[in-house]
Amino acid sequence: MKKVNLFIAALAMVAFVACNNAAEQTSQEETQTEEVAQEEAAETAEAEQAADEEQAETPAE
Repeated sequence: MKKVNLFIAALAMVAFVACNNAAEQTSQEETQTEEVAQEEAAETAEAEQAADEEQAETPAE
């Protein structure tokens, strides 16, 4: 009976570790956040550049 209890406890520990691996999820979320931030920064820079070009093309009064 002790062997059965130890076997079940070992399986429970393996399942807990496998299901509770938060380190990988955190790194993936941070990577996705950085990618989104870079895309937003690029879009903002493009919009600012387009606005600057429009102001350059419009004659000053």
